[in-house]
Amino acid sequence: MTDRNDDLFSAARTVIPGGVNSPVRAYGSVGGTPRFLASAAGATVTDAAGNEYVDLVASWGPALLGHAQPEVVAAVQEAATRGLSFGAPTEGEVELAQLIADRVRFGETRPIERVRLVSTGTEATMTAIRLARGATGRDLLVKFAGHYHGHSDGLLAAAGSGVATLALPGSAGVPAPIAAQTLVIDYNNPGALEAVFAEHGPRIAAVIVEAAAANMGVVPPLPGFNRLLAETAHAHGALLILDEVLTGFRVHPAGFWGLQAAAGEDYLPDIFTFGKVVGGGMPLAALGGRAEVMDLLAPLGPVYQAGTLSGNPLSVAAGLATLRLATPEVYATVDAAAARVSGALDAALADAGVTHAVAHAGNLFSASFRASAPRDYAEAQAQESFRYAPFFHAMREQGVALPPSVFEAWFLTAAHGEEELQRIAAALPIAAEAAARAQA
Repeated sequence: MTDRNDDLFSAARTVIPGGVNSPVRAYGSVGGTPRFLASAAGATVTDAAGNEYVDLVASWGPALLGHAQPEVVAAVQEAATRGLSFGAPTEGEVELAQLIADRVRFGETRPIERVRLVSTGTEATMTAIRLARGATGRDLLVKFAGHYHGHSDGLLAAAGSGVATLALPGSAGVPAPIAAQTLVIDYNNPGALEAVFAEHGPRIAAVIVEAAAANMGVVPPLPGFNRLLAETAHAHGALLILDEVLTGFRVHPAGFWGLQAAAGEDYLPDIFTFGKVVGGGMPLAALGGRAEVMDLLAPLGPVYQAGTLSGNPLSVAAGLATLRLATPEVYATVDAAAARVSGALDAALADAGVTHAVAHAGNLFSASFRASAPRDYAEAQAQESFRYAPFFHAMREQGVALPPSVFEAWFLTAAHGEEELQRIAAALPIAAEAAARAQA
């Protein structure tokens, strides 16, 4: 007997490639039928068959405050009454850009002087790379194996997220000359960084890095590594692009850069990219940096970028409401909930005798089925990933929704209260036993 999710997936596969509009949603690495979600509220989601789950996906990060937060929903509804899209500047765009620039600061250090709003994280990183090339007059880009910066040409070589989940080395459809402009090196490896600049330094426009890797599971930068990236790039006349599409405004009011600055790690990226939380769950992303770089964008400069829906008023309204509500108390709540769940995850797997490590980057975390936390993509891949599928399905059977891939971060929200945390804690030992019984 099938339920509504099975019926929808069958119908979807007749009209949508793979039945989904983003690959990881197809459950390719865990098997089974994807849950087609009908609604969400607070810390829970409900699928098309009426099953409710405590959610640890949070729309892959944007739901910092919880799903359908009433004030955010009201802001979007009010904006919709004034029009869905104008293709012209609005006051809200100015307010959001100012808010982004004001939040990304530590003491007197304010690395963002200009902000450009776009619609997706892929657009933000694509534009940042074009901007870096325009600023330096150079072509080559350095990225790290396992880091995911969207699906634009040249960025899918050794990428993480869905590419890691599907075990693909890259993507068809990307011409070899374009792929050749990207130099892929090992993450958290100072020697590899030194070597690539020694060989190609005069031709490197930028280094792009996730502020903390979270698309091959959570793999934080080693102490001082992000600072080394900035110092090395700047010493060779290149720029540092810090990709905070996932971490920005989720792990700290000023993103992962702010979290590191508060811990004493002093470095200055040239361009930041943001997404997810910055749009409050609506399609919106941004890039920002110092004026001398950002003002190279059209219409002031020669680097062209445009978008009919850039700065969409509904997305801007959601982003403004979310960031204004994201107070220090919200971050403290999310941090505490994440610490509690990650601790329970660690304990459950240990009690079941499952070899594992739990890695953290602020309130983001994930488990890998290996003895030590991965430091790079090769180590992230070298784990007993076959244990995740039974773990995932056991959690779902207990009413907890996890990311459908071992190569993803877990997300808590400010709406996860005592009831939801207890439900998660009760489910974890059952899932850990399922992981322990798994066979390759």
